[in-house]
Amino acid sequence: MLPAFTLSQWLLAALGAFCIGFSKSGFPGSGLVTVIVMAHLFGARESTGALLPMLIFGDLLSVRVYHQHAQWRLIRRMLPPTAAGIVGGWLVMQWLPAAAFRPVIGWIVLVMAALQAVRRWRPALYAGVPHSREFAGGMGVATGVSTMLANAAGPVMGLYLLAIAVPKYELVGTSAWFFLIVNVFKVPFSAQLGLIHGTTLLFNLLLIPVIAAGIWVGRMLMPLVSQAVFEALLLGFATVAAVRMIWF
Repeated sequence: MLPAFTLSQWLLAALGAFCIGFSKSGFPGSGLVTVIVMAHLFGARESTGALLPMLIFGDLLSVRVYHQHAQWRLIRRMLPPTAAGIVGGWLVMQWLPAAAFRPVIGWIVLVMAALQAVRRWRPALYAGVPHSREFAGGMGVATGVSTMLANAAGPVMGLYLLAIAVPKYELVGTSAWFFLIVNVFKVPFSAQLGLIHGTTLLFNLLLIPVIAAGIWVGRMLMPLVSQAVFEALLLGFATVAAVRMIWF
């Protein structure tokens, strides 16, 4: 059975699905909009499972488009600490009260939006970051915790790849493969928590064409649109929504 949404709620769901595809095509800031929309529709905790299958579909499309740009050395370096972070986030979700998830996700999105803004507007701040295993490990754990609690790890991974001077298309291709592996790894944890079930899967299936449309539009616009300006607008929206989740 599908969720009993109103027309306006279905339009919001479509916006969230479109932003998944759009984010996977090279506009990562739009993924934060999806996190906020799904938390509004399903509740903060339940939204993590409702969103996961759609993210995997978006990852599959992104891999198809950008697979040739992936840097597997970086993926192999980041996967072990990210897996550890996912397990840590799953353990936290075992005891964290449902009512606490709304402000938790709000804070995660707010921090991720700030990191994304710094990544776009002040990249020189990260130019001197060493290419060390310790830095990669810390960023991997942060990525794992953020993706398990809120599906909001894109800016963390993007920040790491920017810090080690990965070019634009290599960044997108590496992120595509990395998050496909990570999101598939998360499935049994979300299922064990009861966050993936028949209703959410039907919801996911219905919105697959919208995700594909987001990928297609993003791929067409990527060479044409100023990404900095576009992400500034999206990050502004995500910041306002995150503040609303924390304090209202």
